[in-house]
Amino acid sequence: MAAVRILLDDSVLLSAEDNMNPCLRSDSETLLRWLRYSNLRVAFYHQEDISTQKAILLKKTAEVYSFDCISRHASHGTGSCNELLEWAKTGEICLHVTSRIDEMLSLNLQNDNWKIIFVGTDNGDEVDKEILFINKLEELLITICRFIKKEVCDTSVLMVGYVMKPSREEDFAKRGAFPASPTQNGLMFVPLTFKLPLSSQLEEVDVVLHKVTDEIICIDPNCSADFPKGISFSMGMCELVRFIEEHHDFCVIDSLNNIYPLLDRLQIQKILLGLQDVSFKGRCRLRAPCSLKVDNFHDPNLSKQLSEANLSFPIIVKPQVACGVADAHNMALVFKFEDFSKLSVPLPAVLQEYVDHGSTIFKFYVLGEKVFHAVRKSMPNANFLLSMTEIAGSAPISFNSLKTLPVATDDQLLIGHAQADKQPLDIDLVQDAAHCLQKRLGLTIFGFDVVIQEGSGDHVIVDLNYLPSFKEVPDSDAMPAFWDAIRRAYELFKLSGRQR
Repeated sequence: MAAVRILLDDSVLLSAEDNMNPCLRSDSETLLRWLRYSNLRVAFYHQEDISTQKAILLKKTAEVYSFDCISRHASHGTGSCNELLEWAKTGEICLHVTSRIDEMLSLNLQNDNWKIIFVGTDNGDEVDKEILFINKLEELLITICRFIKKEVCDTSVLMVGYVMKPSREEDFAKRGAFPASPTQNGLMFVPLTFKLPLSSQLEEVDVVLHKVTDEIICIDPNCSADFPKGISFSMGMCELVRFIEEHHDFCVIDSLNNIYPLLDRLQIQKILLGLQDVSFKGRCRLRAPCSLKVDNFHDPNLSKQLSEANLSFPIIVKPQVACGVADAHNMALVFKFEDFSKLSVPLPAVLQEYVDHGSTIFKFYVLGEKVFHAVRKSMPNANFLLSMTEIAGSAPISFNSLKTLPVATDDQLLIGHAQADKQPLDIDLVQDAAHCLQKRLGLTIFGFDVVIQEGSGDHVIVDLNYLPSFKEVPDSDAMPAFWDAIRRAYELFKLSGRQR
């Protein structure tokens, strides 16, 4: 398709409150962050002399985001339009976004097939009816995507609206995951904002991709079998959940009901236990770790329960809530029964077998029909961890699995690699498990972690999560697979007869 160029007027970028000390509008930063990775060509346009504070601010901001910056004064007034027309090549889709009426500039641009988007109040008959009007800057992103989709004139192009926290959005976007211009398989992406009514945004998009756990406020683990009962979402996510429940013909990736089990480590354990039959003669054993749910670390029957669950020390202790809340990743490793009295891990908790695995973990990512994996450094074997506690003079070892995971040293890793050479990863086995999990979970994009137990060679799946970052997979492989997974999920949804 033709390239797309966006010209942002200083009137939509800068606050009008103080001309002597100009600053960006508070709502413009989200816009600029999105445009930076949108695969659209962007420029700022200002009518100030290049030496003014406004012009200097815009120029510096443009440099930060790798945008162009065009000054009307640099082209001596009336010649500025020629510079704009030169910036945009013939046949490209060009949009000028402004809050300022400049009839001469608008006329010249429109004569060269530019489209004008006016941010502000519609002035009725006094304004060219060819201009697109929006009331708020937050409406601009979806307006741009709607216009691009219309100009493409391809009914197969899908607009994907996505919902996730800003840091996660940027991690995906800077890898090129969310282009606003159509991908090779016909997807274009736009963020959905809770600052505007969702219903009007959802009318524009064909698919919603979400990371629902980013919008969880709290979870009552005692309701895990009845999720979503017991889950408190943000107001914006509550609105989205209501819309999904009321519109069964709307395509969502993925179904909330299919994701809820992954919020609970006990439910994850039950899912993994169902994979025991994936292994067959002549191949390694694939299994879930032995585990036990506890509601009280001081339960007088705990020792007996550990024996019945086939659990021996060391034991890793994890909160039952798997994600979505602040302390979901606060864990501990206990080496003796007395350690339970010193724990601060949230209850209820899941006690899980600690598998000696040569300090190596295999991260698997399922993107539609494609399965990728990466190798990462992990926690050392139990004997190394025990020596750490003896040196420190205290136990157990408490950590956050996302921030303070006690990973192996280089020396410990070398020892682990020597053991791994004796017990290599059975990729075919784990890929079979991945496809089996996909069918059982009904998920499009998910990840899981595998460790290989020293001695037995058992392949143990120790974690399962929805919409991981898959950052270890090269972008050249990950992005096409990511887009194909979304496209295929939509087409399967259509085939099911539930399409809009």
